[in-house]
Amino acid sequence: MRYPVINPSNRKCSTIPIFSLNNQYSRNFHLSWLGFFVAFLSWFAFAPLIPDAIKTDLNLTSEEVGNSNIVSLCATLVVRLISGLLVDRYGPRKVMAGLLIIGAIPSGLAGTISTAQGLYIVRFFIGILGATFVSCQAWNTAFFDKNVVGTANALGGGWGDTGGGFTFIIMIALFNQLLADGMSPHVAWRVAFAIVPVPILLSVAAATLMFGTDHPAGKWSDRYKAVATTLPTSDDQTSNSENIKTKSGDDIETGDEKNIKITVTAVTATSQCLSFSFVDFAYLVSELDAAVNNPLSLNTAYEIVINPLTWLPSLAYMTTFGYELAIQVNLATVLYTLFKSPTFGQTKAGYIAGIYGLLNVFFRPLGGYFGDLIYVKFGVPGKKYLTIACGVAQGLLSLGLGFYIENHSHPSLEVIIVIFVIVAMFNEVANGANFSLVPHCNPNSNGFMTGIVGAMGNLGGIFFAIIFRFQPYPLGRAFWIAGVITVGVNLLLCIIRVPRF
Repeated sequence: MRYPVINPSNRKCSTIPIFSLNNQYSRNFHLSWLGFFVAFLSWFAFAPLIPDAIKTDLNLTSEEVGNSNIVSLCATLVVRLISGLLVDRYGPRKVMAGLLIIGAIPSGLAGTISTAQGLYIVRFFIGILGATFVSCQAWNTAFFDKNVVGTANALGGGWGDTGGGFTFIIMIALFNQLLADGMSPHVAWRVAFAIVPVPILLSVAAATLMFGTDHPAGKWSDRYKAVATTLPTSDDQTSNSENIKTKSGDDIETGDEKNIKITVTAVTATSQCLSFSFVDFAYLVSELDAAVNNPLSLNTAYEIVINPLTWLPSLAYMTTFGYELAIQVNLATVLYTLFKSPTFGQTKAGYIAGIYGLLNVFFRPLGGYFGDLIYVKFGVPGKKYLTIACGVAQGLLSLGLGFYIENHSHPSLEVIIVIFVIVAMFNEVANGANFSLVPHCNPNSNGFMTGIVGAMGNLGGIFFAIIFRFQPYPLGRAFWIAGVITVGVNLLLCIIRVPRF
């Protein structure tokens, strides 16, 4: 977990050295999730303040609030597709930095909003920041080998997703502090946007450009050089790529950076390792071993679109991440409407709703971890059924939550919290498991594939947000409708076949 173990056939890392910053694998991993994390500081900054402060200040109706939630997801859908194409051509590092810089511009203009139409426009362009997810996942896929890529993607996505939960805490606390300092609500929420999102977005973009790298081989244009001409043919044999020297047992290579030591290990099938270092099943020959991101052509795009493997993780992600997005932008409003009282206001509703996003710090990485564990015995089919099973469980629990709220005139806040926490557990494990599956689907166009799956997640967010928009009462109805759809879609995905490894 401190020094990276390199697969000499493709220069990808077979461990996740999270407790180090002195090598490119560690730095790129932490920059990937950090870029996605800070995007939420603007992308979700409206959600905790819109039920009361922004709604009152701009004289918004409930319908206009719902419309703004939908608009914020529309831009992300489109830009995720575009960013996937850009990742395959220019690399995830440059795309990540570019999105953070571009997204900082509308974030800085949030304070100029005075009408519902202005809110729609600003939230639409801030939605560009949601595409940082594509760069996050594609960056980790480029640097981490097949035995840990699920965990790396899930950690990156999960830790990044917690930005949604932290945004609720940060924006509410800052807003309340500004009120305590004497500002009016009209001024306080606008100042909050100027203080938090803009400088942080630009700082992380600069760090990405200064300290990140494009590919294990160096520049993104050199990515084809990283793949050895032959792959390992037996459990104790490895292929040596350029500038990597191995000998019997372990060898220590001095990397390109001064004083950086990288362990190069000839892996075997006999060892068992249940930490972040899953080096033991690198002996499984997979298309991932030699996969390289290729610029998209029309023929390739057509083949990807008609491939059922494209739609397995895409439709599953539509029902899981799409559900998560809709819940995170609507849960505070639902709780505020249900329990509004002198002792239960916008602040308490926002803090409780923030729990959903914060749970990503543990449960989304757990999904990727389970996916990698299952892969060693059951291969890619194991990842598929793990993703589907968690999606079905999420749907059934959402169904139960909806019926409980709808059939109780005075539902218990404690019961609702317990149920939505359990829903979040399965929801976020499903998201993590999904992106342990994605690298096996169209691996030579991983950027485009990640863009499609990410965009479908946003399409699901829009779809479920529309349900919340047009089925606001009774308050539980949107939850059980979403649950029925989630169960149905995931069960249908069982028929799609996947490669063995």
